[in-house]
Amino acid sequence: MRSVLAFLDFCLLSASVYLLNDLKDVETDRLHPVKCYRPIASGKIGLKTASVYFAVMAAAGIGLAMYIGGQYLIVAGAYFLMMIMYSLRLKHIVIVDMMVIAAGFVLRAVAGAVAVGVMISSWLLVCTTSLALFLVIAKRRHEVVLLGDNAKGHRKILEEYGDKFLDQMIAIVTALTLISYILYTVDQTTIEKFHTHRLILTAPFVLYGIFRYLYLVYQKNMGGKPEEVLLNDLPLMAAIGLWVVTAMAIIY
Repeated sequence: MRSVLAFLDFCLLSASVYLLNDLKDVETDRLHPVKCYRPIASGKIGLKTASVYFAVMAAAGIGLAMYIGGQYLIVAGAYFLMMIMYSLRLKHIVIVDMMVIAAGFVLRAVAGAVAVGVMISSWLLVCTTSLALFLVIAKRRHEVVLLGDNAKGHRKILEEYGDKFLDQMIAIVTALTLISYILYTVDQTTIEKFHTHRLILTAPFVLYGIFRYLYLVYQKNMGGKPEEVLLNDLPLMAAIGLWVVTAMAIIY
């Protein structure tokens, strides 16, 4: 029940900060070739209505976090405050903006762990951080390439990023993601926990999945919406499914 409540709470908190961010960026979003279709930017939802939604969801999210209490309240509060600061200021600071977005995904994972009272492994932090950065930087590259010379006009911070600079960052976090996962599978703590040293056999699926995603980003220009890529690309879904089956077969 605590995990279900935590899930619902983060739906409320994340939805509220997304609303605030879209309210702050409504004018620039209307100039964006894709974001102009968002409900607020397109006018489907009025500014006053969106403001009410923000207030209601934020209040409900904070209230539910207080009800769950304990360490979860601290993590959820940190997430909410960090994302509010992102919408108001941090998204205008180069590199910090992407790190804050990635940190939001890490705090989601940490919140799930503290909600049900399980130990937070250092590998959870390392692997989640590297994977989140990988997705965030790839998405930023897609945005910079899509807007081209108009990137500065949409959001000033985008002029600080060039595709070559982002390519270097992607190369670094790609290596970090792969190495951290492989080290996790052969770590003595992992071996003792799952009573097997064969989890390294799942690494090829992770390697393929990352390479496939890079292919979609660079060759198909599909890095703008990671959730759609993960849910619509059959080879990538197959890699994830095979990873799950292999991991379960090894462990159980």
